[in-house]
Amino acid sequence: MKKILVIVISLLILSIISLTIYWNLPIEITRKSDIGFGNKVIQNIENYQKTNHQLPSNNDWQTLQKLGLKKDESEKLSYTSDKNGNYELVYVDGFDGPYLMWNSKEGKWTIDFPTIVND
Repeated sequence: MKKILVIVISLLILSIISLTIYWNLPIEITRKSDIGFGNKVIQNIENYQKTNHQLPSNNDWQTLQKLGLKKDESEKLSYTSDKNGNYELVYVDGFDGPYLMWNSKEGKWTIDFPTIVND
């Protein structure tokens, strides 16, 4: 009985330590595939902007789909731009943030709340 209790407590402690380590890993490790896909979309948006001298419209889904975004997904990468030539890509993972996002002003992936509001 004492041996079983020690095993259970050890497994519980190991689980807590493992979760703590995982939560503290950089997002480049924990969200590697999302960031990889997002980087491809960013490159497509940058190429579009160079070619057309403007960002795609927030509601131009024909263009956005060509750039790699998908309109109807439950866990999707959303795109929002403003009138100043800035844009954000946000992985909407649920109802409450913070979310994994890319802001063109900062030029890096962060866990944060969106700053550009869709008009």
